[in-house]
Amino acid sequence: ILMLIVGTRGDVQPFIALAKALLSHGHRVRLATHEVFRTFVRENGIEFYPLAGNPADLMSFMVKNAGIVPSVSSIVAGDIAKSRRVIADILASTWKACIEDDDETGVSFIAEAIIANPPSYGHIHCAQKLQIPLHMIFTMPWSPTVQFPHPLCKIDYNRASIEKINFLSYHLVEVFTWSGIRSIINEFRKDTLGLSTLHIRQAVRLMLDEHVPHTYCWSPSLVPKPDDWPEHVDISGFFFLDLATNYKPPEDLMQFLKSGDPPIYIGFGSITGHDSERILQVVLEALRITGYRALFSGFDVDVDSLPDNILKIGNCPHDWLFQHVTAVCHHGGAGTTAAGLRAGKPTIIVPFFGDQFFWGS
Repeated sequence: ILMLIVGTRGDVQPFIALAKALLSHGHRVRLATHEVFRTFVRENGIEFYPLAGNPADLMSFMVKNAGIVPSVSSIVAGDIAKSRRVIADILASTWKACIEDDDETGVSFIAEAIIANPPSYGHIHCAQKLQIPLHMIFTMPWSPTVQFPHPLCKIDYNRASIEKINFLSYHLVEVFTWSGIRSIINEFRKDTLGLSTLHIRQAVRLMLDEHVPHTYCWSPSLVPKPDDWPEHVDISGFFFLDLATNYKPPEDLMQFLKSGDPPIYIGFGSITGHDSERILQVVLEALRITGYRALFSGFDVDVDSLPDNILKIGNCPHDWLFQHVTAVCHHGGAGTTAAGLRAGKPTIIVPFFGDQFFWGS
């Protein structure tokens, strides 16, 4: 089984949990994702193949544009051309991930089934070339429904009924995406895979017309399956990777936790591209006024300049950390939201883009 995953650590981690479950059932699994996650994947006993693209650059583009329609400043800065080049590189690497030998062990590999998230782009085209099954899995909704809009759409409900706008928002995302990468996809299909090119109707309806199964990994207790989703689209529950069992917390963290009331966790994950200095000052002022203790994660700040009621921490498993805090404040990524709710902690979401507004609402 080949997994094609494009995104941040929060996108990759659930698929490591899934890959380990598949391994336990006797399957061979290769997880293809960005080079920066090579060690993370390998140390969990999963085969790895590098996909093109830097998650920090992809995140910066998404945050800067807060959705699918690029801003004027983004166009002027040349972000669109750069993004197209990255997508072309990702597409090429998805095909190599299907057929090339392991780049560390030299063991041969040919994909017999593909599991992918939508931003990996090459999934359905590679599956079509190899004539193998494809299963889409994602942490946010990507299948049309009247229940809620596509997470990447900014919605104005003054123009039509809520149900109609919600449903059409998914088609709009597909059309906008296809208009931006049509030539790249068709070149990949024709020159790399030897497949026929697609026109717009074929492209935007490809997943629907082929009845490609979709699984969304969130809890139905949090967001139930919409009544208008067909049988091949379903909700499975969150995928949790156990990182707490073997975790040894650093001494300064343990001392901080023992020295007073449980702190608030404040972290904004893999977000880049925002005014981080302004966000930091807002948070510092809020803590000064309230006197709460806090753990900072993901802030670029000199630890020596922080007051005694704040500790800056490095990478720490949420399934361990959230047992020791009084509340969690974060950007609203699906994984962090799930971990906070699982720990039963009050959750404050400060969304930046995309599905973070979905989880915040």
